[in-house]
Amino acid sequence: MGSLINHPGILIGFAITVGFMLLLDLGIFNKKSHIISNKEAAIWSVFWIGLSMIFSIFIYIVTYEEVGLEKFSQFQSAYWIEKALSVDNLFVFILVFGFFKVPREYHHKVLFWGIIGALVMRAIFIFAGVGIISMTYLPEMMIWGYPAKINVVLTVFGAFLIYAGYKSWFASHDEDEHKDYTKNPGAKLIYHYFKVTPEYHGDKFFIVKNGVKMATPLLVVLAVVEFTDLLFAVDSIPAIFAIAPDDPFILYTSNIFAILGLRSLYFLLANFIHMFSRLKFGLAIILAFIGFKMITAPFYHFGSTPSLGVVGGILLVSVLASVIWPEEKKG
Repeated sequence: MGSLINHPGILIGFAITVGFMLLLDLGIFNKKSHIISNKEAAIWSVFWIGLSMIFSIFIYIVTYEEVGLEKFSQFQSAYWIEKALSVDNLFVFILVFGFFKVPREYHHKVLFWGIIGALVMRAIFIFAGVGIISMTYLPEMMIWGYPAKINVVLTVFGAFLIYAGYKSWFASHDEDEHKDYTKNPGAKLIYHYFKVTPEYHGDKFFIVKNGVKMATPLLVVLAVVEFTDLLFAVDSIPAIFAIAPDDPFILYTSNIFAILGLRSLYFLLANFIHMFSRLKFGLAIILAFIGFKMITAPFYHFGSTPSLGVVGGILLVSVLASVIWPEEKKG
């Protein structure tokens, strides 16, 4: 089942869509820093999810005669896995903005440039990962009487994801709430190479003061956000490799569409955080399921369409559980 990277029409459509929307976002809709209302965040969230769904249908139509349903399911599975895992990332972003007391009208700019950095990092991780995976298949061997072709990297990723699922089940946000984010490696990097002003200067990352170029605390926040996203990518990128290990285009486009909608989701999450309080248990099960799927792949192929049903069902149940049994507020 070949990679969609060989379909120039889909490549061009993706590049034009993402490039146009980023320019539109920064150059027109958010040219001036402002507080994002719930209504605006909801509209943009619906828009980005809708655009992602349209793109997945486009993939289905273009590849219909070959593997349309399989590629459609791969995109959808990778998209919703990344979207769900990113919610945990947003919890930390909320804490980071609170720790540095970032004015609400500047949150969008930090998230925008944070996502631009994520586009680059995810491209490196995904395309390099697919290349490494293709080179780490062991010669076919007989195991328990059945022929199996084991991939070393995917097996290691699978074991790691089962462990990550275990950690996610017992994880608590209390530790993040009391963390000193000035000690984050991203913040340390900025403090090491720049003099940082004690106060914010609008939405600027740099200013010139007495002939000296200085960074503002907003650049420190951006560096913390970028480094935090890098750490979260360690979980999310291996997870989506189980979906389409031989197709970097499916992995990258689904990943990018998922994180492009994170800014608007962030502003909704800050006000409706109770709707995701039980999501960590769903994520733990999803990570363990994907890890198990990776390890058993040489012996049994669990298709993308059934996987999409499992992931979607777990996410739905965890959100419903969050609404029915909300987490008790701390005194």
